[in-house]
Amino acid sequence: MIGLVLIIAGGQVVVNSAKEIARAAGMTETLIGLTIVAIGTSLPELVTSVVADRKGETGMAIGNVIGSNIFNLLFILGISALIHPVSINMASVYDLMILVVVSGISYIFAFTSRRIARGEGIMMLMMYVADVVFAIIR
Repeated sequence: MIGLVLIIAGGQVVVNSAKEIARAAGMTETLIGLTIVAIGTSLPELVTSVVADRKGETGMAIGNVIGSNIFNLLFILGISALIHPVSINMASVYDLMILVVVSGISYIFAFTSRRIARGEGIMMLMMYVADVVFAIIR
């Protein structure tokens, strides 16, 4: 019970802090969500995937990333909408379209040679940077 209360309180602190950062920097809340909040909540997944990959557990590394994204998109967004309807703006529609395209590209990378090569990883990082730049200029 204490853990649940702390998670809820921590979530409130993250959301409120991110909103204040966005306002102080003149950034949109969507941009803060796509960058600072997303990176902060994804760091544990990064560490888990790197450790799993170094131990030769590539299925765990890939499953961690894919499972987390599916869980966030379907379960977390679904529960959020169940509790309170989630408004969708045009920026979110663009972000979802980008997500679909990038997911397709990642699928191709993963299944062409049954691995994601270093060059493909660089391309994925470049796509992320391009997405952030797009989010900044829109």
